[in-house]
Amino acid sequence: MAIKMVAIDIDGTLINDNREITPKTVEAIKKASAQGVKVVLCTGRPMTGVQAYLEQLGLAGNDTEYVVSFNGALAQTTSGKVMVNYSLTFEDYADWNNYCLKEGVKSQIETRDYIYTTNQDISPYTVYESELVSMPIRYRSMDEMARMRDEYVVAKAMMVDSKENIDRAYNDLTEEFKNRFSIVRSEDFYLEFMNKAVSKGQALKRLCEELKIDPSEVMALGNAQNDDSMIEFAGTGVAMGNSIPGTMKIADDVTEDNNHDGVGLAIEKHVLK
Repeated sequence: MAIKMVAIDIDGTLINDNREITPKTVEAIKKASAQGVKVVLCTGRPMTGVQAYLEQLGLAGNDTEYVVSFNGALAQTTSGKVMVNYSLTFEDYADWNNYCLKEGVKSQIETRDYIYTTNQDISPYTVYESELVSMPIRYRSMDEMARMRDEYVVAKAMMVDSKENIDRAYNDLTEEFKNRFSIVRSEDFYLEFMNKAVSKGQALKRLCEELKIDPSEVMALGNAQNDDSMIEFAGTGVAMGNSIPGTMKIADDVTEDNNHDGVGLAIEKHVLK
């Protein structure tokens, strides 16, 4: 069956280690788009961290092109119309923040506009994330966050610390906490907590239902745990050559890595006529 939608993770997939889309991949995506294929960037990033790539690919500001951000917490048109929105409650956030304090791990939340942290000693991983996704950081105490709770929506909460500290904090999680959130490890130093309904696969499912596209008509490409749900959802799930072993295991195909035109080659193989 012909592919009508290509869902592409960004970091480690669409972009190379220099955070660039290779010319071959740009060309392949534009050819697929010209054939009427929906190219959907699916990322843990907020929209601010996607915009430049949308512009480069000719997908920005369009009522009929789509982005899945915050690992599936938000799906919207590239012009800004929200299609899917799963957020955390303030009570979820407050309980999670208390857990981070108890475990001694640095933390942050991301809204549509800002990264907020209650750590006065801001983690360097928060600074790195801010630069990566083009989103400013705001320090606020938990009392301040409580008072302004109606002014923001928590798209996702993140532990941002050393691998060792996050490993320990994850191993200490109770089953109640694990069942309360959707949890993904996007990097050794990032552990992300979202609404239990959130996954890239679930957001794609909702989007496909809206657009009347069957899963068999979808190709999804990714390299990490937070991509697994969409690789499993898609009729054609493709792992990058630089993927973690678990992602390679569930994929239907493996392409080259992100530094060697992996996305472009997969589109040429499975999509372009």
